Amino acid sequence: MLQPISPNNPIAKIFNSIPFIMQVVLGLVIGIVIALVYPYDKTIIPTFGSLFVSALKAMAPILVFVLVSSAIAGHNKGTKTNMKPVIAVYFISMALASLTALVMSYIFPTTFPSLASAADNVSPPQGIAEVLLNFIMQAVDNPVNALLKGNYVAILMWGIAFGLMFRVAHEPTKLVLDDLAQTVAGVVRIVIRFAPLGVMGLVYSSCTQEGGFTNLLNYVQVVLVLVSTMLLIAFVLNPLIAFIYCRKNPYPLIFTTITQSAITAFFTRSSAANIPVNLALCERLHLPKNTYSISIPLGCTINMSGAAVTIVIMTMAAVRTLNIEVDFASALLMCIAAVLCACGTSGIAGGSLMLIPLACSIFGIGNDVAMQVVGIGFIIGVVQDSTETALNSSSDVVFTAVACHQIEIPEDFKKSS
Repeated sequence: MLQPISPNNPIAKIFNSIPFIMQVVLGLVIGIVIALVYPYDKTIIPTFGSLFVSALKAMAPILVFVLVSSAIAGHNKGTKTNMKPVIAVYFISMALASLTALVMSYIFPTTFPSLASAADNVSPPQGIAEVLLNFIMQAVDNPVNALLKGNYVAILMWGIAFGLMFRVAHEPTKLVLDDLAQTVAGVVRIVIRFAPLGVMGLVYSSCTQEGGFTNLLNYVQVVLVLVSTMLLIAFVLNPLIAFIYCRKNPYPLIFTTITQSAITAFFTRSSAANIPVNLALCERLHLPKNTYSISIPLGCTINMSGAAVTIVIMTMAAVRTLNIEVDFASALLMCIAAVLCACGTSGIAGGSLMLIPLACSIFGIGNDVAMQVVGIGFIIGVVQDSTETALNSSSDVVFTAVACHQIEIPEDFKKSS
């Protein structure tokens, strides 16, 4: 009969003595080394990554639902939730991100070597009204169907509705709901402990997939501008917003979210899969549960600075490729559209790329040409989508902490990391 590994076991002691983020980095390095030495495995090693992402995606919907419901049900009247400042910071950051992307597109003008690539079987929205309508329709999806399909707009809305109704329930019922939330969160923490193995599998898959990073060579310039802009937002714009809001050094928080959230999001390429990671990080940072249990899934839905950057830079590259003269007022209108569109990317197949035709239409670019730009986006997505997801997801934690005026790193967090 198998016995559980004792914490006094020498191997267990060595494993537990390594900080968790170093375990993740070790998994990353091992994945790269194995890919260089033996790049032929298509089953075992990639399965580690697939299982990790699948487990996170499986737990995230129910985790969001029970946490939101529990937080609202247990909310005492007069207790501050900080949600208004969280939402305000989300939209301010997206607006500034789109303007930053516009400035970068002027400073470092890019074009596409060709617009021959095309995307098949896609149906982009034809206007902002359609984006907003799709967003609203998602919100009233069947709650069971929303949990099965990971529709976080509906999960969030139904979680709030159930939580409001539970507020008038008997106290034992509220305690059961709270216990359920704690139980699901505990299961998620177990899943997250397997992140080193998951990252190893994901990195191996990225390094050995057909085409891989070699496809990026044809579009190096636009990739560099996209990544540089997102890094500028992560390391300059977001810290600036945090400093203005809290008047404290934001960089310890910034570096913590990069190492504890962005790295995982980069390799999973899924904001939804990173929700449990962000919730666990907020808990370790001692942020108010009644705030982060709502702001993190909400941020996964509407906080899309990376998506706004992608829409603006890809659209401006298409404009220059076609030699279209653009005045600043039209470009500014496109930025506003990018912010509004970015809020709906979580519910549209293909994410931010599928909103590019909408932005292109502002400059009179036809849908056929715009969809070729989307096709190019899929080619560079191995870097673009990963970086975009890392920026979007890690920013959720940053701005939740900023809105709560808690950007200092707790001492017990420093010791555990």
